[in-house]
Amino acid sequence: MRVDAPPGRVGFKILGSLECWAGDERLRLGGLLQERVLVTLLLEHGRVVPVARLVEAAWDHLPPATASHQVRKIVADLRRRIPGGAGLILTDGPGYRIAVEEDQLDLVLFGIRLQRAREAAAAGLRENAVGQLRAALELWRGAVLAGDGSPVIQAAATALEERRLTATEQLFELRLGLGEAAELVVDLTQVAQAHPLRETLRGQLMLALYRAGRQAEALEEYGRVRDLLAEELGIDPGDGLTALHQAILRSSPELAAPQRPAAEAPGPPEVRRLGPAPNSVPYDLPDFTGRAAELGRLVGAAAAPAGRGTRIIAVDGMGGSGKTALAVHAAHRLAEDYPDGRLYIDLHGFTPQQRPLDPAEVLDILLRTLGLAGDQIPDDLLSRIALWRVVTAGRRLLILLDNAVGADQVRPLLPASPGCLVLITSRARLVNLDGAQAVSVGLLPMADAVELVERTLGGGRAAAEPAATEELVRLCGRLPLALRISTARLRNRPRWTVQYLVDRLLDESRTLAELSSGDRSVAASLRLSYLVMEPELQVAFRLLGLHPAGDLDLHSAAALLGLPVVEAEDLLEQLLDAHLLEQYELGRYAFHDLVRSFAQSLRGPDSADEDAAAVERLMDYYVLAVEAACDLLFPGRVDLGVDLPAPGVALPPMADTAAAMAWFEREHRSLLAAVRRAAADGLHRQAAYLPRGFGMYLNMWGFSAELYETGRIAVEAARRSADRLLLRVSLTNLAVALWPLGRFQEGIDCLNQALGIAVEIGDRQGEAACLSRLGAFHNGLGHYGEGLARLEQALPLHRELASPREEAVTLISISSVSALLGRHREAAEAALAADELSRRLGELDNGVLALVNLANAYLGLGEHEAALTSAQERHQRLNRPATAGLVLARFADAYHRAGRLTEAYDFGLRALDLVWTSGSAGWKATVENILGRIHRGRSEYQQAQERHAHALRLAEEIGSGIEAAHALEGLAATAASLGETAQARAYRARADRLFDGMGIPEHVRRPG
Repeated sequence: MRVDAPPGRVGFKILGSLECWAGDERLRLGGLLQERVLVTLLLEHGRVVPVARLVEAAWDHLPPATASHQVRKIVADLRRRIPGGAGLILTDGPGYRIAVEEDQLDLVLFGIRLQRAREAAAAGLRENAVGQLRAALELWRGAVLAGDGSPVIQAAATALEERRLTATEQLFELRLGLGEAAELVVDLTQVAQAHPLRETLRGQLMLALYRAGRQAEALEEYGRVRDLLAEELGIDPGDGLTALHQAILRSSPELAAPQRPAAEAPGPPEVRRLGPAPNSVPYDLPDFTGRAAELGRLVGAAAAPAGRGTRIIAVDGMGGSGKTALAVHAAHRLAEDYPDGRLYIDLHGFTPQQRPLDPAEVLDILLRTLGLAGDQIPDDLLSRIALWRVVTAGRRLLILLDNAVGADQVRPLLPASPGCLVLITSRARLVNLDGAQAVSVGLLPMADAVELVERTLGGGRAAAEPAATEELVRLCGRLPLALRISTARLRNRPRWTVQYLVDRLLDESRTLAELSSGDRSVAASLRLSYLVMEPELQVAFRLLGLHPAGDLDLHSAAALLGLPVVEAEDLLEQLLDAHLLEQYELGRYAFHDLVRSFAQSLRGPDSADEDAAAVERLMDYYVLAVEAACDLLFPGRVDLGVDLPAPGVALPPMADTAAAMAWFEREHRSLLAAVRRAAADGLHRQAAYLPRGFGMYLNMWGFSAELYETGRIAVEAARRSADRLLLRVSLTNLAVALWPLGRFQEGIDCLNQALGIAVEIGDRQGEAACLSRLGAFHNGLGHYGEGLARLEQALPLHRELASPREEAVTLISISSVSALLGRHREAAEAALAADELSRRLGELDNGVLALVNLANAYLGLGEHEAALTSAQERHQRLNRPATAGLVLARFADAYHRAGRLTEAYDFGLRALDLVWTSGSAGWKATVENILGRIHRGRSEYQQAQERHAHALRLAEEIGSGIEAAHALEGLAATAASLGETAQARAYRARADRLFDGMGIPEHVRRPG
């Protein structure tokens, strides 16, 4: 086990012997002194380690006179040996500091996973907590520098070992709480024997034995630990172990194992099942030929006992060798064994002009395929990995990961369930993917290759020219892709003989050297396919290769070609017949990697103008199609008055919001690639405008990282275009992207720039929009006076300009801040007005937000039943989980204030479950504070303290003053209930300073 470094970065493992990795290469250090210095820096990561401490760590208590000088030399050498070492090991004051990210050091990952386990356990997500603890403990392989560490290192190693043992005990405790017993005995016995004086482990072993029906052995275990403690320490077992012994003697009912829940409440995010189990595996080739040995090994490996983990089979081979066809064929053979779904995704490891998908993107796609909504999927990679393992636990899934660039890309995508099978294809053998069984695909045996020609060409023609057929197989490198392309040419040219094709291949092979990933015969086959095309088809083939995503529909193809859709479809079908395009679903076409590489190699100076015009047509098409979809999805949008491109081709039919949403979902990846391509090709207007509508979709479904990326691209492109209106729009949209990231001050800076431009160019719509958003961002930072002033400036402007959607958004923000300032009647009026406007527009999302604020206002007015009715209505109408979580939280708050604590607690836990993976720290803090107040009402002060402390950490991370103040007030009230008067005063003083700074009146500072 090791920490895998992303490309270009180094990874460190110290939980065991020191290992440093750069990509797939293990770095060799210069000796024990270097190891000790580096380990000491890593153990103190992020902090300055004085030279004197490094000397002590390296030489124990007998350093040479030149020790300080040698430490500096060691650090200099480490900087040279480690890639990027100069930026990694920094000189800082009296010593050195190592700056690592969380994915570079296993010690950091260990701490993160322990924290996530605590959070999951506190939220009632016990299975999630078990998964996080297991992942944390899997990082360990012995003590830090065991046997080679100095006293300084050994002291740190001892502390880390204590953390590991504590985590191990927590894992056993959780598993016992989930009803496990007999399956724990072996593991518990091993750990208890290694640490015989830890009474917690002994007690857990006794309980596991008792619940497994082995009462006598449980009592014997007590006798052994009692004798050992008396002999080694001269003491008796502690009260806890003694009480457990007595309970076992009495067969106390309280020791019975809990029922194993079919599904915990709250548990992992619910996976929507809208029909049969998902199946995205491509169709199986009806004429699949050969590979009997490889198929037998693959199916045999899949049928072998799973053991404790997921079965992993990695199929490797050169490009065009038929790896994907083999894996797909096997997937169809094995489909019945995996009733919960068969998932396929192309990782684009070797796709020309396209970067490989990173694991975070892939996990997002896989989780959505299994039915999770965007708001349920967290933004950071580690959280997505944890969620993926939770969602796949206990399921039987077949997952085909096609075209992997390497083990680093694949490893985060592996589920933990023994019921799953993962098939991986890659051009590289994944030798460092632990637990994977390799199936290598070489060239087709001659007999299989000849059979493939016979099946695809027709047995009669091949049999008539056996020598020429074998020569054709040789020239095509016995690669299925090349053979299929060549035989397709022959089928479409019935007058050609096999020998004629062979002669042409021999002639062309002397001049072709296009594809470095394959051999020359593959290139010759592709070149011949191209040369025999009609000129119109040659142009279409080259232009289609310009598509930034390589996966296109009829309308985007027509835009690239500058043709009506019907004519474009005819050309696409001809290329499909020639095996130069593939079709995995009706109406969508894709290039094989090698074919796309060849198509792109045809670009040259002579075609530059034509190619540039085609890309511009495609970008114009995407701008218009996005606008058409947004008109349906977001009624009442402001017309910016920007000159849009003239329509060039027909747009996809979108009759209603469902069709518009389906189009966005199909074109999501293509639109993201289009924004990047427009910026790279200098199409500044399209790169600046396209993210406006696309960003509304991304924001709607929680694609925060992509929203921010496209927002930044738009701002840079707008600056280059010198279009002030586009720059104003782009800055405003970038601010919107900063909101879910909690980067409020950056958002304010963007909006101030945008406001200045709007005033300068007389853009009153933009001025009003900037004022509204400035109000919201100031409110986010707790600047409520400034925020309300901006909102009140914006509202009459929106009304004057007849912008009802913007007016509704502004009223929602006014309602929020009014409630915080204790103006609950004004808050209710604003919320009602916003709801009325949203209903008129048919705008569900804003109407829902208005209802949330209305419930909040009613709570402030003491109208609990009205709040409950409003929240109930809101919950029934909304489908987005994260926002629904906020409503359930208000529901919980209302029940709490009404004194109905059981219902309050139930709704509070459901709310936390829904916002658990929403990625919004502010929403989590809100729910945690509400739950904390409910715990106080139930006299559960320890739980209340933990909830408010967690809310405080979340709020401070994003600078949310109001939730931080509520958390401090909750901690103060809890401390007072526990009789900790001084601590309560300290918390309340901090809370009051925050409340005073925000101008929050006294009577609304302590909600419930």
